[in-house]
Amino acid sequence: MALKVNQKNKETIVEQKQEGNEQQREKEEERLWSWGAGTDGQLGTARLEDEHLPQLLNVPSLSSSGPVSMLACGGSHVVALTSGGKVLTWGRGNSGQLGHGEMVNSLLTPKPVLSLESSFITQVSAGWNHSGFVSDEGCVFTCGDGSFGQLGHGDYRSHCSPVKVSFFDNKHVEQIACGMRHSLVLLKDSSGNQLFGFGSGRRGQLGISIDRIKSVNTPQVTCGFEVVKIISISANGDHSAALSADGQLYTWGRSFGANSDFLSPQHLPSPLQFSKAVLGWNHALVLSDDGQVFMLGGSHHGVLSNPEKVTPSKHLSVFFQVWQLYVPQFKCNCFGFGKYRITCFGESPWSRWDENCADCSWS
Repeated sequence: MALKVNQKNKETIVEQKQEGNEQQREKEEERLWSWGAGTDGQLGTARLEDEHLPQLLNVPSLSSSGPVSMLACGGSHVVALTSGGKVLTWGRGNSGQLGHGEMVNSLLTPKPVLSLESSFITQVSAGWNHSGFVSDEGCVFTCGDGSFGQLGHGDYRSHCSPVKVSFFDNKHVEQIACGMRHSLVLLKDSSGNQLFGFGSGRRGQLGISIDRIKSVNTPQVTCGFEVVKIISISANGDHSAALSADGQLYTWGRSFGANSDFLSPQHLPSPLQFSKAVLGWNHALVLSDDGQVFMLGGSHHGVLSNPEKVTPSKHLSVFFQVWQLYVPQFKCNCFGFGKYRITCFGESPWSRWDENCADCSWS
């Protein structure tokens, strides 16, 4: 496998060699790359250094648990999930967000989370300084900073190892989404109280009340979805989003533009149907059923200024079929085009490769 950077359009192109057997090709496809800020060990390169270009990670512990199927990037830490249901973490761990039983300044290489070995984990999420894990049995575990109640354990303590959120005993959790200081949990049950929020609610990101609330340490029902079936959730910074089964987008919390915060979920009407929504620090990316990417958010970050209307991105004049969207806990974007192409853009103070988009006024 070869990874090249197109200096003209800043695309990363992964070129797959044609020769060799299928087993070797599959092995190569399981490789991981990282770049950007690395001074907390979050790149997993065994160095406390920023990287301007993608670096190949050495993750030997994955051989017995399958390839990585999901990555979640927090403030300065990373949570990786393998196809075999195992979890590895690395990066900053000073709040216990790595889940290894102790608070460490930084972990430079991926390390399995041993306390989750007895569970088959199906989904993970990373907040600014906390992490969440969902098992195939519908249990949810959290660890890290709990000073705003974002772990959901009924207190404001931090935890160095994943602890099951007992509130959801006898319920089946489907997903968890971790924002900066809040968390969302989606239940498998499609009727009634299906979405819960906990942690900081100062900007309305929990969607639990018509009044501003500083924080809650036990899960509270997010209002407005009594007759709407939610299938996916996203959280980042001080805002939240959800997609319904009929492809409609809902957002709440800190406004993307200059408008007031939304204290309860707001439906953003669109004739399109969306299959994926991810939140950035000041914007959102949504993926339509036909593979097109749309954006909304503050114009000073190079994205659209009207949070009430989802409009085609002015920055992507030619669309490929997009298969994945990702926005870390900061201000940049990643798109997967086809099987071996990645495009990134947005604000990037740590990398000359991920430059600002052409129309962005920030430099």
